[in-house]
Amino acid sequence: MRVRAFAMMLLASVATAATDPRRSGYDDMTPQLQAMQGDDAANPAMLGVADGAALWERVPAAGLPSCATCHGDASTAMRGIAARYPAFDAAARRPVTLAQRINACRVEHQQAAPLAAESDALLGLEAFVAMQSRGLPIAPPADPRLQPYRARGEALFRQRLGQLDFSCAQCHDDHAGQRLGGATIPQAHPTGYPIYRLEWQGLGSLQRRLRSCMTGVRAEPFAAGAPEWVELELYLAQRAAGMTVETPAVRP
Repeated sequence: MRVRAFAMMLLASVATAATDPRRSGYDDMTPQLQAMQGDDAANPAMLGVADGAALWERVPAAGLPSCATCHGDASTAMRGIAARYPAFDAAARRPVTLAQRINACRVEHQQAAPLAAESDALLGLEAFVAMQSRGLPIAPPADPRLQPYRARGEALFRQRLGQLDFSCAQCHDDHAGQRLGGATIPQAHPTGYPIYRLEWQGLGSLQRRLRSCMTGVRAEPFAAGAPEWVELELYLAQRAAGMTVETPAVRP
């Protein structure tokens, strides 16, 4: 089953590459790392997913529901959810990421404190939910309320930042495929978050990766959870529309 899943991922990647110039970071990895991602028994991110699955079933306190109590079987209830985030949240009156939606649900229905950003618990639960969309196309919502936020995200993607005076677009559009410090510059499509990076030796969010990019050009990153991150994620999701969800992905 795991070998078949890897084979299907590889075939989908090849088929996409034949008609679409966009490339996932998966396409730039060595066959060994691709095999690690494709085999659930070898993918180190699956340890976090297992923790997330346990948290999905955990009852927070007597009389309060677990995630499974409200939503049921995650493989059906959460299918396609991650492919549509970030999305507009009517209660918050702004777009939110999948992690933010998970925390809002915990606070509202489980009377629980939000899970800390980049915590193992939140990353594991988000990865578990997102994995239910593995193999589906990224499908940003056609919601007009998102347009001004997405436009600001695109402007931020193209804005020169930091002491190096460099933009995301210059690196990941203009120089994608070239080498930097011995590594291939990716096109930066958010196809597999949360991802397991060998560099981190653990799971990490897209926001963590974006912060690393900003510090790399010697710019001051936005505060954790700042709206600028969500706006940038909105644009990146639109830029990757139609590409395949890989979560939980592995990267160098």
